[in-house]
Amino acid sequence: MEKDTTIRRIKSLYGRQNNVSENKNDSQDQCGINGCSEVKKKPEVSLYLLHEGVGVALVTVFILVLWGVVHLSLQQLVIGKSTGEFNAIRARKHLERITSVGPRPTGSPENEILTVNFLLEQIEHIKADSASGPHSVTVDVQRPTGSFSIDFLGGFTSYYDRVSNIAVRLEPKAGAQHLMLANCHFDSVANSPGASDDAVSCAVMLEVLHSLANLSTPLRHGVVFLFNGAEENVLQASHGFITQHPWAKQVRAFINLEAAGVGGKEVVFQTGPENPWLVQAYVHAAKHPFASVVGQEVFQSGVIPSDTDFRIYRDFGNIPGIDLAFIENGFLYHTKYDTSDRILTDSIQRAGDNILAVLKHLVMSEELADSSEYRHGNMVFFDLLGMVVVAYPARVGTIINYMTAMATFLYLFKKCSHPSNVGGRYIKELAYATAVVILSWLVTLLTVLIIALVVSLTGRSMFWYNDFYTCIFMYGSAATGTMVLIHTLAKNLYYGVSCVCLGELYFDVSLLLWCGALVYLTANDLCSAYVPMLMVAFPLTTKLLLAREFKLRGASVKYSVLYQLGLALPYVHFMFLIWVVFEIFTPILGRSGTEIPPDVVLATLVTLATLFLSSFFLHFIYLARSTKWLLAGLGTVFTVFLVLVLCGMFFPYTADPSSPRPKRVFLQHTTRTFHGLDGQVKSKDSGLWINSFDYTGMQHITPIIPEINDTIRTSCQEDRPFCGYPWFLPVKFLVKKNWYLPAPEVFPRSPIEFQVLSKEQTKWGTVKITFEVKGPSHMSLYLRPHQGASLSSWSFGDGVPQYHLAGEYFIFYSHGLDAPAWNFWFEIQDPSGPEGMISVAISSHYFFGEDQRTVQLEDMLKRFPKWAFPSSWVSTYHMYRY
Repeated sequence: MEKDTTIRRIKSLYGRQNNVSENKNDSQDQCGINGCSEVKKKPEVSLYLLHEGVGVALVTVFILVLWGVVHLSLQQLVIGKSTGEFNAIRARKHLERITSVGPRPTGSPENEILTVNFLLEQIEHIKADSASGPHSVTVDVQRPTGSFSIDFLGGFTSYYDRVSNIAVRLEPKAGAQHLMLANCHFDSVANSPGASDDAVSCAVMLEVLHSLANLSTPLRHGVVFLFNGAEENVLQASHGFITQHPWAKQVRAFINLEAAGVGGKEVVFQTGPENPWLVQAYVHAAKHPFASVVGQEVFQSGVIPSDTDFRIYRDFGNIPGIDLAFIENGFLYHTKYDTSDRILTDSIQRAGDNILAVLKHLVMSEELADSSEYRHGNMVFFDLLGMVVVAYPARVGTIINYMTAMATFLYLFKKCSHPSNVGGRYIKELAYATAVVILSWLVTLLTVLIIALVVSLTGRSMFWYNDFYTCIFMYGSAATGTMVLIHTLAKNLYYGVSCVCLGELYFDVSLLLWCGALVYLTANDLCSAYVPMLMVAFPLTTKLLLAREFKLRGASVKYSVLYQLGLALPYVHFMFLIWVVFEIFTPILGRSGTEIPPDVVLATLVTLATLFLSSFFLHFIYLARSTKWLLAGLGTVFTVFLVLVLCGMFFPYTADPSSPRPKRVFLQHTTRTFHGLDGQVKSKDSGLWINSFDYTGMQHITPIIPEINDTIRTSCQEDRPFCGYPWFLPVKFLVKKNWYLPAPEVFPRSPIEFQVLSKEQTKWGTVKITFEVKGPSHMSLYLRPHQGASLSSWSFGDGVPQYHLAGEYFIFYSHGLDAPAWNFWFEIQDPSGPEGMISVAISSHYFFGEDQRTVQLEDMLKRFPKWAFPSSWVSTYHMYRY
């Protein structure tokens, strides 16, 4: 028998539930607007509640079917028949030819000579084929020099000298005043053939150029196809084009083709700034649309540690554009596995169809001629399973969002104003239920994070890297089980009875919370607010349509099935967004450094996905007769997987050719030389400097190569610029665990030459020091002013020194072929101390050619397991004090 206090609580909230009556009229009077009306008989609750097994089966089938629909849509690369305008077979041949020369770092013969000559040869063929048509093709090989500062990776300055750009101008023979820009890059990182990043985009652009050049109808505007040869050097060649090329002044908009994965669908993940007409052009013209404003706002928030040429054209060219990228299978991104055979011909076909159609639409449009007239405003855009793109102006989205929120408030206000809501009982119980839901979120998240920390501390981190669904089974079951347990306890201990009216209450809570998110995102001008809008509008409409069914029969099977059907569209789209999140972030966690526990991040994402997906199924917990078997099942699944994980049954990496999951390791055979104030060498050493780019460090490598263990772990020497090691990019804050194995000195055939040309006192009280450097195509310069000193100006960028977060200055340098000596200067102010004013260090990086390898490096590489991808090169580090 329930306690009197409990009975009074339930009565005050809902009244008393009516007894089952065979009379239809009695059944219709069963529920009031807030719950159940006053009755005198004890309720037969079992007739209105859902059987546990049926409820679990319905929800499970719903989730699995929608997840299957999402995966099916992702596999349909080309929808319908191709128009035949774009030849994917010919584009594939271009791809294979570009990647056949191997890795193409900037400055290498493979990049500067072989690839450049191939592209020029193909462009000349296109020019000859289209000579009799209505278009002209003009080719210009640009070798720009320049510098700029960027806040990527904490902030640094980039300097480039004679990098390669191939610009092709396609226009009517009468000429064109306005130009569209299409951009790809043909260079790659060292040790990777770079098929997806970004040779396939250049192959697609060649074929798009061929198609447009041979059109019988002249284009209204012109197109510049830019094949840039220095994107992997942090966006250098695009900066050289947009700031220095004479054609750049006529560019009105651009399309950038990139990759963060290998193959699959190319997704529009950012547009603008503003210029909604670009999104409308993509929506109207794309043959196989795939776009999301959510991706745009996530990417531009800086959460993803990556950047593209889009930033350069936007920030330095002040022109709007569309950024597209392949995102699938990012495990192979920047590795030796990024080969042309892994890119399906259908992926090339869909990318070519889309880019050709969108470019053709834009160069025939009126908007391109005067884009400033159509500039203002943003667009809400998203695709539905790749079939169709929904797009509308953000101002329209704001109206829709607030109308949806208003409908929700009216729905809740109607309940609050019902006569049964004496003394605001419904409002109080809605507040209590909301508190229960928020508490369940916090406890669930905390529980799963504790589990993730235990897994990390026991050395089993990244067990899911080779098989993603293992983390779903473990972290997902833990999250679901914890949440169900909390609500079961609330139902049994707080409410004390089972009542269909509790299900109604918790539906209202979910609606209220999603509506809160809708209002918040809309008020902050975020286009992603369309997601909570869908998650409010469809459930609310469904609940209103099923109100009579619920009143008559409670949580019947019919009601449950129709309720889920009403949720299908927003849920299938939400699952697609979840897939995108995991598709992008799971591989990134394998290269995010040694300081970020990836299990904590992934467990958080899994928990959030679970909480969001479960929101409108919460009321099923209160509509179910019991949850004991569900809890038992989830507990069993979690326990089994936790035991298997802690026993080391899931190894993170694999060399399986069909689906490799490599561990990323960077090795540099380096010699370090440290000079004093007098210019004399104070110390010198050589070794193999080893960086692990994931959280597991060397724990899986040490059993195979015992020399790489904690006895050779490095520590940061704070008095030396960037800890005294040859960082290629300023990522020391991400990779603090490093290993330094003693090895013989390196002797590059093209050693670095570093000298001071002058050192003088200026009339405004600073010291100006001028340097000259000769060295390989990639060098890193580090400046560390001593205490009390500061840099006032330098020869880079706009002349204002841009420093790293730690107060050090990082300048990244690269050059193409036949570059002269690198000359630069800086001015430093304040008097020098006993250790001088500033420490200057310079590293050289040999990414290709004979200087890239040494005997010791080759021997070490052979000892690494097949499931590891050791990217390696030779480097030097020289430090001076002034």
